[in-house]
Amino acid sequence: MTPLLQLTKVSKHFGGVRALHEVDLSVDAGEVVALVGDNGAGKSTLVKIVSGVESPDTGEIRVRGEAARLESPRAAAEAGIRTVFQDLSLCDNLDAVQNLFLGQERYGPVWSGRRVRRHVMEEQAQRVLESLSVKLRALNTPVVALSGGQRQGIAIGRALISDPAVVLLDEPTAALGVSQRGEVLDLIQRLREQGRGVLVISHDMKDVRQVADRVVVLRLGAKVAEFRRGGYTPADLVSAMTGAHEPTDGEGGDL
Repeated sequence: MTPLLQLTKVSKHFGGVRALHEVDLSVDAGEVVALVGDNGAGKSTLVKIVSGVESPDTGEIRVRGEAARLESPRAAAEAGIRTVFQDLSLCDNLDAVQNLFLGQERYGPVWSGRRVRRHVMEEQAQRVLESLSVKLRALNTPVVALSGGQRQGIAIGRALISDPAVVLLDEPTAALGVSQRGEVLDLIQRLREQGRGVLVISHDMKDVRQVADRVVVLRLGAKVAEFRRGGYTPADLVSAMTGAHEPTDGEGGDL
């Protein structure tokens, strides 16, 4: 199977600081890959590279098997990659439909004055939210009135409007309560069931163990371990993240 997203020997420096060093990473269709590591491990830099905010110094990025130059967030989106950052970037004064289509509004023909086609947007919004099992009292509910789980659902739904192959989720459960965290983990499961590739960046090891098919560990800008579901313990993750991990033959997958 050709990975939906594949990074090969990707490196990035900021002056004399090595942020990433020859990192290999792949995400397949219908797979959730978690990226973990301590602060300063390089997770944020890798997310910025894949989302088109930063460009790698060396290495190759392929999307659906084709070489891709992700020189901007627009280029990443056009290649089939959408990112939901931790702050969600929602407008609290706008309703669910307006947030879903922010910057992607649907307009009528020129002869009609290029008016916004609200009914078209509402129909598509309903389909996207239903595909994620996100339930709202009404589509015109202001986002400020929604729960944390619902807000995350709106942010993910906005990413799905362009039907991306790969979705990046940056700390999707941060600062959420137990029930809201469960809602977000269910959203991730829905993305997997839709056949999308999902890359999740998280500090929450419990969430990672629950949702990820594979876990990639970064430390000091390098990939130091990779584990498959059921093939590791919490202690294995902590050891890899802190540097106490010493891989043995056949352990952890590709290193």
